[in-house]
Amino acid sequence: MSIMSWLAEQRINQAMERGEFKDLAGKGKPLEFEDMSQIPVDLRMSYKIMKNAGFIPEELQLQGELLKLQDLIHACENAGEKQKLKKTMTEKKLRFQMLMEQRGLSGSTAFLEYEQKIRDRLQDPKAPVK
Repeated sequence: MSIMSWLAEQRINQAMERGEFKDLAGKGKPLEFEDMSQIPVDLRMSYKIMKNAGFIPEELQLQGELLKLQDLIHACENAGEKQKLKKTMTEKKLRFQMLMEQRGLSGSTAFLEYEQKIRDRLQDPKAPVK
């Protein structure tokens, strides 16, 4: 055991003896783990920081909107409304493609590798990660 690990253990034990871990927020509740396996390792921390700050990258927001629009189109029975939804979807797809090109992700091997995993995950968040 390194000196740093030993020191950390000592501090934790001292805090436990003083009762500093009693009445912590979330006590008795299961931990919520974030599955970030679909995000490349080098981008995970920046995505976590943005998420904690309440910021979602525009491309992810657009992907979510596209999925919702797709569901609305499938459920829509009014021909006029369906046409409006399709037009909105086309506009959002174009915006998404422009963003991907601007950010240099459209031809990126990392993006291509994770693109389908991200799409699958957005469509079914409970699906197992491959």
